[in-house]
Amino acid sequence: MPPRLRVFYSLLTAALLFIPTVALYNELSRRPDIWWTPLAMALSLADSKDRVEIYMRGQALAGLLDQKQLSITDGAGSRVLRVEDIGLRFNNWDRVRAARLPLLLLYAAACGGGIVLLVLIATGRLAYRREYEAVAA
Repeated sequence: MPPRLRVFYSLLTAALLFIPTVALYNELSRRPDIWWTPLAMALSLADSKDRVEIYMRGQALAGLLDQKQLSITDGAGSRVLRVEDIGLRFNNWDRVRAARLPLLLLYAAACGGGIVLLVLIATGRLAYRREYEAVAA
């Protein structure tokens, strides 16, 4: 392969390798603490029964609230907590991480394949060899 073509294809492969590399970097550099449920969308105890149960000294929090055994003291005095006063936020990072895994593996495979192709082209291992007709003896 002529040196001009080798340089051209090496630069083309490097430019194409840049695409999955940037995508992989963007996915891996995201902050892992952004996957919490927003405070405005916090779930009530009834809506979160399938994901969490909270116990205080061995008793369920929902039961303690129903029996009016919990109170909170603030600047205005003491008042009994109600079920509506409790909101739960969840960290969904484990679910997001599991959903992103196939895409990350695809980006990593594209990066690996691109690097191999770049090395093969840059070192001249993919040189074109003409086929010659068999010489009659």
